[in-house]
Amino acid sequence: MIPLTRLDGERFVLNAELIRYVEQRPDTFITLTTGDRIVVRETMDDVMGRAIRYQQSKHLIPPLATS
Repeated sequence: MIPLTRLDGERFVLNAELIRYVEQRPDTFITLTTGDRIVVRETMDDVMGRAIRYQQSKHLIPPLATS
C-alpha cells in the first residue's frame, strides 16, 4: 500500500499491486488493473519510487545495489 494525494488534497492509500501503468501529462494519471484511473499530485517518479519500495518491502524486488 502506498500513500498518495488526490488533486483536491484528499490523502488516500492505494494498493500498489493494482497499478497497471503511470503517466505524466502534466498531471500524474494512474491506471489500475481494474480499468479505473486516478489523478494524483505526486509526480510519476514519486509514484514509481513508492511502488518499488513497497515491492521491495515484500521482498518481491531485490534492493538496488549501492556503490
